[in-house]
Amino acid sequence: MVNRANFHIAVIGAGPGGLAAALLIARAGLKVTLFEKADTVGGRTRTVRAPGGYRFDLGPTFFLYPRVLREIFATCGADLDALVDMRRLDPLYHLVFESGGDLRASADHEQLRRDIATLSPDDAAKLPSFLEDNRAKLQAFRPVLERPFTSLTDYLHPEVIGALGKLRPFTSVDADLRRHFADPRVRLAFSFQSKYLGMSPFRCPSLFTILSFLEHEHGVFHPMGGCGAVSEAMAKLARRMGVRIALDTAIERIEYANDRPRAVHTAQGRQEVDGVVIGADFAGAIRDLVPEIHRRKWSDRKIGRARLSCSTLMFYLGIEGEVEGIDHHTILLAEDYERNIKEIETGILSRRPSIYLQHAGFTDAGMAPPGHASLYVLVPVPNLRSGIDWQAELPAYRRLVFERLRSIGLPDLERRVRFERVVTPEDWQSTYSVGQGATFNLAHDLRQMLWFRPHNRFAPGTYLVGGGTHPGSGLPVIFEGARISARLVLEDLGIDHRDMPILDDSPLADAAEQPVEAAA
Repeated sequence: MVNRANFHIAVIGAGPGGLAAALLIARAGLKVTLFEKADTVGGRTRTVRAPGGYRFDLGPTFFLYPRVLREIFATCGADLDALVDMRRLDPLYHLVFESGGDLRASADHEQLRRDIATLSPDDAAKLPSFLEDNRAKLQAFRPVLERPFTSLTDYLHPEVIGALGKLRPFTSVDADLRRHFADPRVRLAFSFQSKYLGMSPFRCPSLFTILSFLEHEHGVFHPMGGCGAVSEAMAKLARRMGVRIALDTAIERIEYANDRPRAVHTAQGRQEVDGVVIGADFAGAIRDLVPEIHRRKWSDRKIGRARLSCSTLMFYLGIEGEVEGIDHHTILLAEDYERNIKEIETGILSRRPSIYLQHAGFTDAGMAPPGHASLYVLVPVPNLRSGIDWQAELPAYRRLVFERLRSIGLPDLERRVRFERVVTPEDWQSTYSVGQGATFNLAHDLRQMLWFRPHNRFAPGTYLVGGGTHPGSGLPVIFEGARISARLVLEDLGIDHRDMPILDDSPLADAAEQPVEAAA
């Protein structure tokens, strides 16, 4: 019988994928060490404290479809909702169309239909057909998400072939939505979510209409205390299960022998391992961590030519006084949204950008001291391949961003700023090791999805988690990818995981109906 405790797995990066993989592998009884170069867990999914008592989410600002993470917690003998107060938002967000009109996207479908009717009565009547179509699309797509795609023959699996008709892979998100909605503003209300992948709705494959469907069907959630509260809860559970979390500990290199990882090297020394799970940003870290001879499918040249997502320009603002009339999420959608997207794709710094604003204090008073507000401002911009000189461009672009904020109801914001931190694409790369500052990782076009994306089993004994591997970016998808990678780790070591239904081929919903005890 295999002694599971004799196997040692190193997980590199305590982001959401690394934390989820560590939980599942530890649940199977293996020894796990989670290495994180920062002094806290979460990667970009963490909440930072700033002088003056302000708190900000660094990257993701909400949780979508927490069902997957709930099931991971349940497999490990814990209740996510008992550990983190997850508040479902209503409205989901306030959309401001620069071309005219606005929409507060209600969590109630009937209210949402009435609100859409103020923009387009005909489109409002099509809301049920959109929801039903995407309900079927998600049902078809889930088995595709849950497969590892280690071989081209995975495309021949009956579930994959059966899903193609509903997924319409060669149609864009916007084109697919035209079957339901005629008004471009309504289509934009159900397609801007492709920006969660750093992509354009005019180019992104149509299957990603499920992103907006997930929001409207399953909710948008704010974890009280910020998204870092979820990462901290995962880390607490991991430690309880025996995972050793080594903070302030960067992996300098992975030592290979006979084409498999043999040890990891840090400034503190060498540790032998039986496998490595890499959760660091793929484009930013893989060339440094894995020698080219061990990643023949992803040579330096191929990585250098990979299609990357856009970047983001970030403003974290501590504001004195209240921000009346500003919802939890506000999104200003540029008048010529398609042009705005094309400018980003071609490396042009748009002069009429779209802007996302989070005012977490609308729901969570603890994110700022009394009488103050913490505002998170995100502007999609080109990644570093554009050659933009951010040191030269930032002062004028900052003024432009504050002008855009005035247009959505914040006319005197600049004079009330008491704390300000700016993160440019250059900072994403230099401070957070995000390759080319592409904050949403590799682009999600058809040539970089499924089998064509870096595989979860990247090389013998070397596995990937995070947005740079299958199934892709976005927290629920990253958690699903961690499930796939954890399963492959166990199977490759000859470990029977039948006591963990969450790792089976069956949908996660089936696994959730079969609770299991946490490993001692």
